[in-house]
Amino acid sequence: MTGRRDVDEELRARLHEAAGAHEPDRARILARVERGMAGRGRDRPGHHGATRPPLLGWARVAGATAAVAGVLAVGGYAVASALKDDAPPQRSVATSPAPAPSREATTSRAPAPPADPTPSAPPGTETPEPPASSRPPAATGSATARPPVSAVEDGPLWSDGSVDPHSHDFWAQSNITLKTGEPLTALTVELVVAQTGGVASTGAWRSLPEEDFTFTVEERDGFLVHRWTLKQGRTVPAGEWMFAGQYDHERGDRDAGGDRYSATATAGSERLSVQGDFAPRDGGS
Repeated sequence: MTGRRDVDEELRARLHEAAGAHEPDRARILARVERGMAGRGRDRPGHHGATRPPLLGWARVAGATAAVAGVLAVGGYAVASALKDDAPPQRSVATSPAPAPSREATTSRAPAPPADPTPSAPPGTETPEPPASSRPPAATGSATARPPVSAVEDGPLWSDGSVDPHSHDFWAQSNITLKTGEPLTALTVELVVAQTGGVASTGAWRSLPEEDFTFTVEERDGFLVHRWTLKQGRTVPAGEWMFAGQYDHERGDRDAGGDRYSATATAGSERLSVQGDFAPRDGGS
């Protein structure tokens, strides 16, 4: 393979030298042609002095010149072809297509809290607290009085209120947990959220079947009231159940001290009633 490459390189070198060294003497060729044509004219009878070569002679001169130019062109093309044939062939690389993005599976969990609607402050900075005069007044009235511990339990019905740990500076979720040792044939649950500024409902859910309840939410006397009512003919089985209300609020660590909940129920022929707030308490029975 190496010997053949050496022969090819030597051939190309000689072709280059031949093409460069070959320079036809066009003036000499034309002079010889003219002398030949002039001699032919003197041999003719009746010739007197130098005569102009006929048209045919000039056509031959032009043809000879064109032939020389053609030889030079063919030689140059042969040299270029010899050089081009030795160039390495171009290669193409095939690439596989990028994989299509996979679709995430959906779940039946409770709605996730929304993302922070405003950009966070740069590191090392603190958000100034609003002056006391611009803060919303705390809710007043009977709903602000903290119910006694005994009110969170009535017979087979026990209750507790808590602020969901996923709450943040712009959004919160209040959870009401009910435990019943007997089936309930009637149940109404109310979540009362104090209007501390910018409070607006963003949804609600419960761990019992949605079609078993009628749900409403309304503004009333400075509070946002969520209400779940068990439909007639439906039953809440014995067990532990949760009711949750979600809402936006003004930026900051919201005070849930004015929030309350209550629940009324029927177990057999007995009427039950519980109520409480959202301060931490030990679990019930």
